[in-house]
Amino acid sequence: MSTRERILDAAADILRTRGVVHATTKEIAQATGVSEPTLYKYFGDKERLLLAVLEERLPGLSGVSVRPGAGDVEANLAELAHAVLHFYQRSIPMLGALLADPQRMAAHRVAMDRHGGGPDKAVAGFAGYLRAEQGLGRIAADADPEASAALLIGACFQEAFLRYYTQGPDADAAPRSQAEALARAVVRPLL
Repeated sequence: MSTRERILDAAADILRTRGVVHATTKEIAQATGVSEPTLYKYFGDKERLLLAVLEERLPGLSGVSVRPGAGDVEANLAELAHAVLHFYQRSIPMLGALLADPQRMAAHRVAMDRHGGGPDKAVAGFAGYLRAEQGLGRIAADADPEASAALLIGACFQEAFLRYYTQGPDADAAPRSQAEALARAVVRPLL
């Protein structure tokens, strides 16, 4: 296993248990058996490391193969929603403490913007998919893709938070049926 992969594995474990606010690059480097300068050589800064963990070590949209015009719109959105729901369920423990620290949150926001990351990317991705389907005539011409995407992403986040809140950080992934119900509630009025 490469040094970069070992760093990502250690960072994912530490960030999941300690959160981004409390985890240190020194701690991650020690767990990996490398120096902090080596960690920075691969990732540049802590936020870039966090972004790499979120993109490469958490389930997300990268494994979802949904294309506009292919398959059923409702089923496609259910697949996307299931991936996002699972992603949020796993990322909440990492990012939750940021909400309580306005200065750290502001610095995090600037870093995520610099690295092309951030929570707005999910809404933009879903809205882009819905706009493409709208262009193909598969959803209503008067539908609002941005609002619909925000509703679905928001519902996924809420469900993930509730699962984390009621079942803790080791809760099983939300079942696909939960994502299907969320997608159906948002999509049916668009079709």
